[in-house]
Amino acid sequence: MAALSTARAALIATTVGLDDEQAGESPTAGALCPGGLIKHVASTEENWLRFEVSGPSAMSHDLPDGVTWADLAAGTAREILQWMTDHRNDFRMLPGETLAGVIARYEQVAARTEETIASVPDLAAVHPLPQAPWHEQGAVRSVRRVLMHVIAETAQHAGHADILRETIDGRTAT
Repeated sequence: MAALSTARAALIATTVGLDDEQAGESPTAGALCPGGLIKHVASTEENWLRFEVSGPSAMSHDLPDGVTWADLAAGTAREILQWMTDHRNDFRMLPGETLAGVIARYEQVAARTEETIASVPDLAAVHPLPQAPWHEQGAVRSVRRVLMHVIAETAQHAGHADILRETIDGRTAT
């Protein structure tokens, strides 16, 4: 858990001194912004930890009501559009959101993750992955592998956030 705490701290450090407007800026060719990256990482961590507690059904909450991953793969325009909009908004700071609020939510997710992992008796315990176009049929994930994925995702996005920060005002978190 120390590696995850270190990656989280690196991500949050990229926003120190930014105001809400700067935290929502997308200064590169993509749509990424520092605050949106924190939102995305919090959501990803929360989803994967929910998976570890409740199994594959816990990950279907990301889909529009009544839509399965198979529906999305087959794709009617309405379902795909709704899912893409929700997913894209996970990377942005929306009107009314503040950097302090985004960080507070991330800290709440982190605290729940710490509690959940502390209560897991076996890091080798597995759940089948939900059916989705990007998961191999019948694949499973252990708690340990999910944690490694969350650590990697957090560290990767901390690097993205550092580039964004340097582009916004010339500063970096290091």
